[in-house]
Amino acid sequence: MHPATGNSRRRLLRGIAAVAMALPLTFGAAACGGDDNEGSNTDANKSVELSVFYWGSEKRAELTQKALDAYKAKNPNVSFKITWQANQGYADKLATLAASGDVPDLFATDDNMLADFATRNVTADLTEYKGNKLDLSKFPPSLVEYGTVDGKLVGIAAGENTQGLVYNKTLLTSNGLPEPTTGMTWEAFIDWAAQVTAKTKVPGTMDPSADYKAFWVWLRQQGKDLYNGKQLGFTADDVAKWFTLWKGARDRKATPTADIIHEGNVTDISKQLVVTGKAATSWVWANQMPELKKSTKDELGVIAYPGDPSAQWARAAMYWNVANNSDKKDVAVDVINFLVNDEAAVTALGTDRGLPSNTELRTKFAETVTDPAMKLSIQVENDLASKFGKAPQVPPKGHSTFRSELVKAAENVQFGRATPEKAAADLIAVVQPKLG
Repeated sequence: MHPATGNSRRRLLRGIAAVAMALPLTFGAAACGGDDNEGSNTDANKSVELSVFYWGSEKRAELTQKALDAYKAKNPNVSFKITWQANQGYADKLATLAASGDVPDLFATDDNMLADFATRNVTADLTEYKGNKLDLSKFPPSLVEYGTVDGKLVGIAAGENTQGLVYNKTLLTSNGLPEPTTGMTWEAFIDWAAQVTAKTKVPGTMDPSADYKAFWVWLRQQGKDLYNGKQLGFTADDVAKWFTLWKGARDRKATPTADIIHEGNVTDISKQLVVTGKAATSWVWANQMPELKKSTKDELGVIAYPGDPSAQWARAAMYWNVANNSDKKDVAVDVINFLVNDEAAVTALGTDRGLPSNTELRTKFAETVTDPAMKLSIQVENDLASKFGKAPQVPPKGHSTFRSELVKAAENVQFGRATPEKAAADLIAVVQPKLG
């Protein structure tokens, strides 16, 4: 469910500045609209070809095609020129298309890319469509807010996600241990994890000090945030406190040793420590539960991260965007509205891009789900819906640098190469100049 790698995102500026190169894409000039950006092709009988670009697997391509076919069945005058590719290099390719003025009419981003493209006016402002051609009334409010950059609605959530703490329920039950609960404090959670280690000899929790998702939630519970405009929303002292919290957990053996923590930091979802048996809990996105379940025979559970759950929010797993220079904005918006609000489309897409953004259709969809892990994932997000807090701002350019530098700083502490204070100061010094 995650987009292009950190390297490709860091190369985004270079890609936008680069001279357009020949690509195996055939979007053509139809995606460009000159100076007339008011949207056209509103005649229901006029033939329209819409270019569409996104990343994903072959399975995602099949599901997306099915949903777009459902749209075409109701709008036979609209056809689609679809291009998709793997995660690797997606942001670079989109940047190159932007540099050549050939952005597809409808394309996908996530919160690592959205601000970069929005601040360069690659994405259209869809505010005027809201409540008219674009019905977002069934979305959680924070999910709508999380598609806004500089006061403009530039991204429509293709699906919802939130942070999830996944634990090995089988391990706990077989050892007579209690399950963790939503709302327990961070200190209580670490106490619980230390008890799990003592009883089962399996570390109670993965150390999340390198995980930006966990740090972000913890910060919000302290009344701060990850970003404040184009500045960091926290200080070196905040980072040092975070690192110190987890150093204490490691000292109590509530977490694995540094080498195993590193393994958890760099591995993919199918090899997270909760399913490899190297920790009783892992810090993931809630909708990754089904993917985790494929890698273990044990029963898994999922709750919110520790602390006040209102620090979490309905996060867009990824967005649909409309090209600012497209002369087919009205049609592109209508397609987005269909993809997120039509029952046939929502059923076709399932949870490949996250849980359905439309909560009413999500409930209907949940009734058809047979996968226990997916049912639990949906239940957790629905339970948290009334507790979600206001969405933070979309991360600014440089977010990928912060993510990678947090891992480096946390591991320097974990391996004893730096004190929490030194690692925190180094992190701030590297990241702040990269934001903008």
